[in-house]
Amino acid sequence: MSFLSLVAATVCRNSAARPSVWHTRKCRNAQKSSGFRASGTSSVCIKDHVLIDPACGSGNFLTETFLSIRRLENEAIKLRVAAERKQIAGQITFGMEGVNPVKVSISQFYGIEINDFAVRVAQAALWIAESQMLKETEDIVYDKIDFLPLKTNANIIEGNALRTDWAKVVDPGKLSYIMGNPPFVGYAYQTPEQKMDLRNNYPDAKNIDYVAGWYFKASQMMQSTGVRAAFVSTNSICQGEQVSVVWRPLFVRFGIHIDFAHRTFVWDSEANDKAQVHCVIVGFSCASFAKQKYIYENGDRHAAEHINAYLLDADDVFVQRRPKPLCNVPSFGIGNMPIDDGNYLFTAEERDVFLAIEPAASQYFHTWYDSRGFINNRPRYCLWLGECSPAELRAMPHCMQRIQNVKEFRSRSKRASTLKYADRPTRFPTENIPNKAYIVAPEVSSQNRRYIPMGMLSAGIMCSNKLRIMTGGTLYHFGVLESNVHMAWMRAVCGRLKSDYDYSIAIVYNCFPWTSPTEEQKAKIEKTAQGILDARALYPDSSLADLYDPLTMPPELQKAHSLNDAAVMQAYGMPVKTTTEADCVAWLMRMYQELVEKA
Repeated sequence: MSFLSLVAATVCRNSAARPSVWHTRKCRNAQKSSGFRASGTSSVCIKDHVLIDPACGSGNFLTETFLSIRRLENEAIKLRVAAERKQIAGQITFGMEGVNPVKVSISQFYGIEINDFAVRVAQAALWIAESQMLKETEDIVYDKIDFLPLKTNANIIEGNALRTDWAKVVDPGKLSYIMGNPPFVGYAYQTPEQKMDLRNNYPDAKNIDYVAGWYFKASQMMQSTGVRAAFVSTNSICQGEQVSVVWRPLFVRFGIHIDFAHRTFVWDSEANDKAQVHCVIVGFSCASFAKQKYIYENGDRHAAEHINAYLLDADDVFVQRRPKPLCNVPSFGIGNMPIDDGNYLFTAEERDVFLAIEPAASQYFHTWYDSRGFINNRPRYCLWLGECSPAELRAMPHCMQRIQNVKEFRSRSKRASTLKYADRPTRFPTENIPNKAYIVAPEVSSQNRRYIPMGMLSAGIMCSNKLRIMTGGTLYHFGVLESNVHMAWMRAVCGRLKSDYDYSIAIVYNCFPWTSPTEEQKAKIEKTAQGILDARALYPDSSLADLYDPLTMPPELQKAHSLNDAAVMQAYGMPVKTTTEADCVAWLMRMYQELVEKA
């Protein structure tokens, strides 16, 4: 099934097509029940429904939905024709001759589109679709139906949807469904006009995707109506810090409910470069119509009691970024930002070449990891001259040249913070150099891994800002962080880069609810945490990428993690054998809410 077909089928299945499907089944049942009396048409309910796509582009969603609904109507018309020809025993005849049985019209479909050429294409696409489906109906009824192409209204309006009053495009009292695929534009890529569009709807919003504006306008239009909506969106609005900013106003101000959701899936482009977009589908309304809510993921459908803004079956909790940890635990910080134009960073080969001409610099080289290098065990080397005396520096001319290069590079910057450090070229604008062992966590890690591969590094090893650094972290903290409990929380609230985990300090770590273990429970977690490190050490030739690949993860490491998971779950009071990841997240969100209320 094509992507557009999937969306149209979702809209039909969850909303507009339901009356027609019900009626068609009733017609089929008439074959078994001669007492059935068919009054009205197959579209007795559908003909009264009105839909709008407020970012319709060339009309793909409107056209596909129209075609899907008309095919359902034609299916019902076939059964009606069969009844007319008395193929259904005991059926009352309809008198089809000279009557147009089609009740669904493109005049029920509205759109808003900013591009004038796309507006014309959308209008033409709907006219062609209507003509095409009418021909199929004529083949069913064996009769010519009076129809003049281009006569039916194709209600596509040219305009900026976030500056247009939708109620002036279509009467909210007549509207049934809002749907579509609004534009995905991240904050960094938005024009000043697009940022203003968002501020007009979300006055306090920062760093949110452009698509959020359509959710606000749809929720606004739904007020005191039975309108339902479903949008295909970038998954970013249901992850990380955007969740609270985008969804809290919709829940609090408009009282919306999420009726169904399709969690993150990849929408493959048909372009030559095969660009991929990671999307979600969210169906919502102001009055919850769905007797049963569903979450779709990886081709499966799961019943849900309540769907929150993270698209989880859990209570409505909005995790907001915090500058410090919610609980009494060590802080995570970022690593070092040299801003050196590469002058202080070396591969092993480059370091050796440099030391051949500047041997006195050997004591100032430190092993250096960024996120990718740490996971793949590919260190580089950093020339750290921050505490080198002037006399020592002047005795190393090649180091002096590097320092001069850095000074000139920073002097060309437009950032005030970087310009300030042009006068201190041996120091890093951001420095974090622990003097004892510390815990590190990669900023970004593949979603294919069950655990983000964190680690413990020795003093003297330096890290980039792409690694999170916890000075003062113990085996206990490492064990909790590497547990399925923390990973479940991370997967629920973290942001994503495409589909990879983005381990945010302010959202993931600082908001994580820590338990208060007994001394016995804490000692057990320390033991299982050491077990993870010991299991890794059994494979000195393997990187963390090798060890945490789902296909190559060694059994000793799997067992060590299982024991650690059990120890952490017991400390949280969670049943080890029966707690699912969804149960775990719901448990943690309740803890988070209680801790926030007490703070």
